[in-house]
Amino acid sequence: MGQAHLVGANKPLREAIEGKHLFSFILWGPPGSGKTTLARIYANALEAEFYEISAVDAGKEDIKKILGERMDVEKRVRLGLAARSALFETFVREPKPKVLFIDEIHRFNKAQQDFLLPFVESGQLTVIGATTENPSFEIIPALLSRARVFVLNEHGEGEMQAIIERATRQLAGGKSKSKVPKAAQEWLIEYAAGDARQVIGILESTQNLYGKITVETLTEAVQSKHIRYDKKGEEHYNTISAFIKSMRASQPDAAIYYLARMIAAGEDPLFIARRMVIFASEDIGLAQPTALVVANAVFAACQTIGYPECQLSLAHGVAYLAQSKKDRSANDAIAEAMSDVQKFGNLPIPLNIRNAPTKLMKEIGYGKGYKKYDTESYLPEKLKGKKYLK
Repeated sequence: MGQAHLVGANKPLREAIEGKHLFSFILWGPPGSGKTTLARIYANALEAEFYEISAVDAGKEDIKKILGERMDVEKRVRLGLAARSALFETFVREPKPKVLFIDEIHRFNKAQQDFLLPFVESGQLTVIGATTENPSFEIIPALLSRARVFVLNEHGEGEMQAIIERATRQLAGGKSKSKVPKAAQEWLIEYAAGDARQVIGILESTQNLYGKITVETLTEAVQSKHIRYDKKGEEHYNTISAFIKSMRASQPDAAIYYLARMIAAGEDPLFIARRMVIFASEDIGLAQPTALVVANAVFAACQTIGYPECQLSLAHGVAYLAQSKKDRSANDAIAEAMSDVQKFGNLPIPLNIRNAPTKLMKEIGYGKGYKKYDTESYLPEKLKGKKYLK
């Protein structure tokens, strides 16, 4: 269901499935978008030996078992690193390819991911990784370079309606007239936020518990709404980005909404407060210097009282920062100055403003001619007349 950009006519995954092209790839997308299903369809089309593991509780030993006992693993590693040898060709001519699906592959550490490399390289394993996190951050470059990345999208409203209809028919034993009331459909679609697996699971548990699907029975079956948010992953960075950009655009309502999402997900209040301190200098700066005082006070409040009360201080600070005038001149000035430092290195400091703690230094001109409140530029000779603060 869905993902037409990958499985529609002439699209990459459809071409791979229909052409039986064997290669490793990563499926990156939100929960319930069809990653596992696509992996199974692909392996089935290739008539492959299909293995599924979860990176949460699997490790090297599980992969060794899948590879079999034709040769010890160390020998396989050496063969995987070798050039095209006769034994290598023997491996790739196996009657059925081995396709290993690794759910939540981002949970594998570097050593575990390194372990996969020679088997992927030699063709002994075709690896399909599924992840909800940005592969650029979570998958080692060596493995990422050996696999294509396909991005899956959340299911749209129309797709979710079709999924609900299919699941309802299945639960009703294939009866086509079985329907979910419109209000219950809308509740489910909003609740699941594009997650097909969640919709199916809720429908099944509600049907089993109450025998009928209504807004009331769905609400009873689901005790608390789960907010998707991984503190080290993509949703984390998307939310904090939206939070900062809302304050920058002087949109306090949007900023407070994204603040609420982070609070509800259990984000560290000190992380939020630190970003507010940075924002006060970076985006407000000289337009309202008291913004830095307020941001630091919010940070101190979060340190002192913590959740849940510190959410009031966070909201207070966010409202103040979002509505403050903005001036990035200090931020731009230090960025340009840092660029010149990188470009020119340590340019000679004018003699008249150098420190002169010894007699010899004074004799060779250190500090000579220095005047308080001088109007002459103190910049190095090469940068005379340069204006950083504009």
